[in-house]
Amino acid sequence: MRVPPRVGSQISIGVAIAVPAPYSESLTRARIDAGDPEALAIDPHITLMPPTVIEPDQLDAVRVHLREVAAAHAPFVVALSGTDTFRPISPVVFVAVTEGAEGCAELHGSVNTGPLSQPIRFPYHPHVTIAHDLDDARLDAAGLSRADFQARFPVAQFALYEYGDDGVWREVETFLLVTHDDPGG
Repeated sequence: MRVPPRVGSQISIGVAIAVPAPYSESLTRARIDAGDPEALAIDPHITLMPPTVIEPDQLDAVRVHLREVAAAHAPFVVALSGTDTFRPISPVVFVAVTEGAEGCAELHGSVNTGPLSQPIRFPYHPHVTIAHDLDDARLDAAGLSRADFQARFPVAQFALYEYGDDGVWREVETFLLVTHDDPGG
């Protein structure tokens, strides 16, 4: 994961859906076993907004924006199954999102508007990274280690994270998705 450089008092933030326990423990173990130096820097997650630098005085507007995004989206279910890679484009091995990708993409699209509007480096592809920026042998081993991985869980919230000077991402605030009544039902 590449964190953009900060200038002055800027802060680095990201927005993601956390993968809950017990699945998160297995995915963290995969990163540790692969030798990924970022294994303990952030919990397993599905990124909604990649690392972004903002001015401290923008944080309140970002929080208001994320509350509005959460209020406009209903909870949904995510299923993870098996592994895949972005190679040769990017040295990443991940667990694939096999259900709920549309819900993730809708959240991603809404998060990346307003005060968080920014150009995106790659087309959005929801996933859970288990190895990044490692040699091919380690990436291959990570992929094989979770080739049979299966998980299914409800997504009822997403979180704002801040990147610390110690290189660790910490949850700052969670935003609850809102169940909307079906007007036709």
